[in-house]
Amino acid sequence: MTIKWEEITDDRSNNLERVLKLYDSAFPIDIREPHHILYKGLEYAENNTPNRFRMLVGLKNDVPVSFATGHYLADVNCGFIVYLGTDPNERSKGLGSQTLAQLEEALNKDAILASNHPINAFILETERVELAKTDAEKEDCRKRDRFYQKNGYVQLKDIDYVQPPLNGGNKAIPLKLLIKNSGKMDLTKTAREVIYSMYNHKYHAVNDIPLEVLNHCLQKMNISEAFQKVK
Repeated sequence: MTIKWEEITDDRSNNLERVLKLYDSAFPIDIREPHHILYKGLEYAENNTPNRFRMLVGLKNDVPVSFATGHYLADVNCGFIVYLGTDPNERSKGLGSQTLAQLEEALNKDAILASNHPINAFILETERVELAKTDAEKEDCRKRDRFYQKNGYVQLKDIDYVQPPLNGGNKAIPLKLLIKNSGKMDLTKTAREVIYSMYNHKYHAVNDIPLEVLNHCLQKMNISEAFQKVK
């Protein structure tokens, strides 16, 4: 499969609307962010801040068939993979792994641009099998687990991770946190700093989630003593 890769850096891209349609079809409404959050992320795509946003699209015959979004977190020198999706008609062909690798490469370039060493680790959130409501959802979770394990990601088990609410309210969402460690990071010492950075630079700066909601989520993970408040 021949794929052409394109980075979307502003809302004038000809492919942005088509990527958003693919995004809407790839994720149920309860786990996807509103479009305006993705637009706000693009403000961090081409600017001088080291905490950059990436939106990549894979094109087959000039038609979007995959996409990925992520943030580079300069203070912990990590990449936060947010969304990864493929056209259902193009799955099981290695496209997901190709797309993930392209995003990892882009985020590693951000580390170099920020005058850091090659990236310490990549982080992503995914659903817990035990909380799936149907057999079909459980099998989807297992497929995602196998996919990420194949691509070098393992579960961080020391913290009972929760995601802040994406669509209002204050109810934390229990998820798993997966890590692809380059070998340079001692996760037992720095996992809390990574989560704090995710909350600070993604969920507060981009999603505009209130500080009290974020601090409630931090407290649920028993890391409020390490981070008294999100700045």
